[in-house]
Amino acid sequence: MSPRLTTLPNGFRIITEAMPGLKSASIGIWITAGGRHERVEQNGVAHFLEHMAFKGTRRRTALQIAEEIEDVGGYINAYTSREMTAYYARVLESDVSLALDVISDIVLNSVFDPRELEIERGVILQEIGQALDTPDDVIFDWLQEAAYPNQPMGRSILGPSERVESFSVDDLRGFVAEHYGPARMILSAAGAVDHDKIVEEATALFGHLHPQPARPFEPARFATGERREMRDLEQVHFALALEAPGYRDPEVYTAQIFATAVGGGMSSRLFQKVREERGLCYTIFAQAGAYEDTGSITVYAGTGARDVAELTGLTIDELKRSADDMTEAEVARARAQIKAGMLMGLESPSSRAERMARLLSVWGRVPEVEEAVARIEDVTRDRVRDYAARMATQARAALALYGPANDAPMLETLRTRLAA
Repeated sequence: MSPRLTTLPNGFRIITEAMPGLKSASIGIWITAGGRHERVEQNGVAHFLEHMAFKGTRRRTALQIAEEIEDVGGYINAYTSREMTAYYARVLESDVSLALDVISDIVLNSVFDPRELEIERGVILQEIGQALDTPDDVIFDWLQEAAYPNQPMGRSILGPSERVESFSVDDLRGFVAEHYGPARMILSAAGAVDHDKIVEEATALFGHLHPQPARPFEPARFATGERREMRDLEQVHFALALEAPGYRDPEVYTAQIFATAVGGGMSSRLFQKVREERGLCYTIFAQAGAYEDTGSITVYAGTGARDVAELTGLTIDELKRSADDMTEAEVARARAQIKAGMLMGLESPSSRAERMARLLSVWGRVPEVEEAVARIEDVTRDRVRDYAARMATQARAALALYGPANDAPMLETLRTRLAA
């Protein structure tokens, strides 16, 4: 069945897709307010707000929020990304109304108790500390900062400790007032759902909200930058970002197929050359990520201090060589991987609900699956080669290194090698 979309007079959007044969559903509220919508003094507040939403409302305590969903065997969670904040639940068909009531309650009626704020502040500071102690987590934040310096897109979603230590209840309420307007909210549900019933219930819950004017966000500007953090670790953690298309760019699928071909699995070029043939690492991969107006292809590997120079050189050479000898078989395999990943994901109501919310936020519509498959199938070997050649010539890249990285080449050396 195709998705059904209803927009309330205040701009609040409701999109659902029934999945015949399922006895469960995923339902949530996606809000187009994330890390990139924060001012510098607000960095981390969107994530703090997401945590505090579960700490009690005017109708429910924190324990009651958890109990009401778990008493019926359901699951409730949330996340903050650079472009969205999501609150969602997975429940049985008979409990969809309950899930919607609980989610709407935490989005609209959180009390932000100052005592709970202090407790959760400690939790988030622990989360920041844990991330800093996990090299293959923190390096991606550093890479983002190097690629988008001095702009919201480059800041950590968690925020720096000093910001988190200073946030007040007023800061959280201020961010809600600025960004949690109805036109920036999307109710997305998939599985055993009844569209008309959800619209009726959502209208009662969200229809009274007053429209808010759109707030523009700062456009992202990919820059060349490097961050190198020296530490006595067992490995050097290496992450390289290359500028790539955003969601609205027709070349976004070409970039995804290129990234998958060079580093998307055990059969990929980087895995075979760097790990299987040379034994320089345990983990190496490439992936493409996209936002509304920008994107990046990221290569990550962990290697020994003595091997980092060879690993980085081989990585650049494989990226560059793909412009000349990427084969039909490699592109066909990458197309199949991306198509299969998308279609397999659509078998999950949670993945389907998230996909609908994301596409609706970017495009204002949810393209049919067949349209996405056709765009994947349209990417030819020549298009991938041409994309690789342009990427190498432009050599727009950012670099992050963490560990004993004394022997790692500088970014300019890698860029010169890529463009040569």
